[in-house]
Amino acid sequence: MQSLRQASAVRGTRPLSSKPVVIRPRSVSCDAAALQFIKGVNESTVPEVRLTRSRTGANGTALFVFDNPSIFQASGDMGDITGLFMVDDEGTLSTTDVKAKFVNGKPQAIEARFQMRSQFEWDRFMRFMDRFAEENGLGFEK
Repeated sequence: MQSLRQASAVRGTRPLSSKPVVIRPRSVSCDAAALQFIKGVNESTVPEVRLTRSRTGANGTALFVFDNPSIFQASGDMGDITGLFMVDDEGTLSTTDVKAKFVNGKPQAIEARFQMRSQFEWDRFMRFMDRFAEENGLGFEK
């Protein structure tokens, strides 16, 4: 296990001071991490998420697959699906690369693709996914 001083050197940040570190739990008032197809309307279906990343780490893609999402049962007066919005206490990530899959003329699934084009975008997405996974009991599998 790395010490705190070693961990800060690995991340490329300045060395830690000798003061004790205090870790506080997130405030109860923080917004939960949620996925939305229509802004303000949380999707209750938990998707399968597939991640790919380039060897250099400069680019990455997340593919969300929602089987029978609850948005299909919602009434049309809520609005149109305009994209996938990933909302948490840091802000919103979004993509408009969203496709519906139909079987025998009935909607069965939605696929959404989110592109990350920098290390910053990758790190931000992973922070969102950590929050979302914690709230929905998801795990990571290679």
